[in-house]
Amino acid sequence: MENPMLAAVKTLLKETFEGPEGNGSWYTESKPGSGLFGTLDELSAEEASIPVNGTTIAAQTDHTRYYLWVARSYLNGEEPSKDWEASWKITSVNTRTWTQFNSELQQEYTTLLTKIDSHDPLDEQTSTGLLGAIAHSAYHLGSIRQMIKAIKVPSQP
Repeated sequence: MENPMLAAVKTLLKETFEGPEGNGSWYTESKPGSGLFGTLDELSAEEASIPVNGTTIAAQTDHTRYYLWVARSYLNGEEPSKDWEASWKITSVNTRTWTQFNSELQQEYTTLLTKIDSHDPLDEQTSTGLLGAIAHSAYHLGSIRQMIKAIKVPSQP
């Protein structure tokens, strides 16, 4: 039998990144494409490079990927060398780099899900780290969705 806590973590991570399953959701919009991957798929490299309040969607995306890598490293029992500031230095991306960022984010997400499957029983630190990964990723999903509202101003008739 699967650990209920791990099942819940995976459900919420999947909603954050892939969007909700079925007709309902726990906290995102109940429509297809409302997760991080669907949201990013609608953006061009140029749009991801538009600065909004001192950062870009490209930087938010790479920071989220970096955070997942750090979380997974800790789950592996490693002490990663961290440089949080590096993920925020991104100011613009071209189409190739934007595609690479999205691919690397999906790879880190998939790898983290696989790693979660091998983590039972959970200690307090691991549980907190997994819950933090959900909260941190959901925060950046919300930030990116708000930034999109700023860069995609509807045209006036």
